[in-house]
Amino acid sequence: MSERSALRSRLEALTREVVKFGAVGGAGVVVNFLVFNLVRHLTEVPVVRASIIATVVATGTNYIGYRYFTYRDRDKQGRTKELTLFLLFSAVGLVIENGLLYIATYGFHWDTPLQNNFFKFLGIGLATLFRFWSYRTWVFRTLPAREAIETAESFLAEDADAPHRTPHVRRPASRK
Repeated sequence: MSERSALRSRLEALTREVVKFGAVGGAGVVVNFLVFNLVRHLTEVPVVRASIIATVVATGTNYIGYRYFTYRDRDKQGRTKELTLFLLFSAVGLVIENGLLYIATYGFHWDTPLQNNFFKFLGIGLATLFRFWSYRTWVFRTLPAREAIETAESFLAEDADAPHRTPHVRRPASRK
């Protein structure tokens, strides 16, 4: 495999991962906003607490989507560690997301429903960048053995064909 095709392959894999992460995350955003606005309009729960409840519900649904859709091909050993790290990094994302909403609501007194939703959306965006990096780096780790095997197989396949090839000369097909 040439360096260029290896790079293309890695970029294609990253693109697929980003699309899958975005699909699960998009569904999580819908859940997050739905729960947030239902809690805000049907109860007397303060805005940031309503947002935290919504974030926790969305985090639960996202874990299922990430584990069984986005990162289903990743290492499945050590689920307790995986879930612990997922919850830890999700908690950091929760602080990022709801910290921004808290500052806007209580620091700047931007507390209309439109402003609440805007700053929640902005917080989700910032937290998503952090979550993508942390989940793919620490939680849903790639299987190094699979990558090593694939690299070795492609390397061996290229080396096995190399001595038999001559530039611009086509090998006759063997008949059995």
